[in-house]
Amino acid sequence: MSVSRETLTEVFGDRIGLVERYAGILETQGVERGLIGPREVDRLWERHLLNSALMLSRVPLGSTVADIGTGAGLPGLVWAITRPDLTVTLVEPLLRRATFLQEVIDALDIQNARVLRARAEEVDETFDVVTARAVAALPKLSKWCMPLVAPRGLFLPLKGQSAAAEVEESRSLLKRLGASAIDIVTYSSSTDPSQSVTLVEISK
Repeated sequence: MSVSRETLTEVFGDRIGLVERYAGILETQGVERGLIGPREVDRLWERHLLNSALMLSRVPLGSTVADIGTGAGLPGLVWAITRPDLTVTLVEPLLRRATFLQEVIDALDIQNARVLRARAEEVDETFDVVTARAVAALPKLSKWCMPLVAPRGLFLPLKGQSAAAEVEESRSLLKRLGASAIDIVTYSSSTDPSQSVTLVEISK
């Protein structure tokens, strides 16, 4: 792992032990069950766990959260572990992934997360914050996610280098779907600026 303990402590605080246990499950069962590629193990922390958590300062205290197409729980399970004040719904249509997620929740005794086996279009509730990572391009993702964002809520897709192009392609659609503001923001670790994540921040 190429991430310093100082950076991990900055990002995860006193929840680092639980995050490490989750990482251990991803490195073993996650690979065995096809949720994480074997090549991802060596970069699990910087590419997946830190990448999922760096923007948590943008998530308001006590928010209800939906992570659409969460897969192995990235970023939603990382959010739930790191921020016990959040109530996180992990939306995942595939049975084998949903089963894995429930097993992780049970094994780590995570009280503030639940698994909802469904496609985004089948979810009939709204949330303060909706997020997604590596699911689809922003135009398609917006159609799935924006209806799930509560009034005055946030849609926070993780997008990386493609963010600007995807926002330009989606801007008029997002406005039609109720977006009041659209920003692209990069969050970095203060102890290691090379660790960063770019979000599209869409306010409703």
